[in-house]
Amino acid sequence: METELFTRMTAAIGILVAGILVYWLANRLVLARAALRVDRLGEIQPGRPTLLYFTTPTCAPCKTVQRPAIQRLAEQLGDRLQVVEIDASANPELAGQWGVLSVPTTFVLDSNGKPRHVNHGVAPVEKLFKQLENIN
Repeated sequence: METELFTRMTAAIGILVAGILVYWLANRLVLARAALRVDRLGEIQPGRPTLLYFTTPTCAPCKTVQRPAIQRLAEQLGDRLQVVEIDASANPELAGQWGVLSVPTTFVLDSNGKPRHVNHGVAPVEKLFKQLENIN
């Protein structure tokens, strides 16, 4: 009985570690791919961090959770942060180039325009603020 329990626990931990590793690697690939696409965004002004926000008009979490979080962050940081919102449904090619599979997706770019963090799904204001702190 104890051996079976130990075997199952070991398998569960292995699966968990493998899942975390795959998630981490996927994010690294998305960021590397995004770094090659920054020059195609004419709206980004170098010299300050940028929050690139992919959304759609029909995305309920985007309207009710993500957009208010980004607005709070923009109010806190003022002109020290640039926010660029992109409608993924109107720009599907651009969203695809950036590896956006679902909305909301946010990218945190450093002051040189290099993508440093990607968030698939809703990212709370605290998480975005921490990500921005870590790049400066």
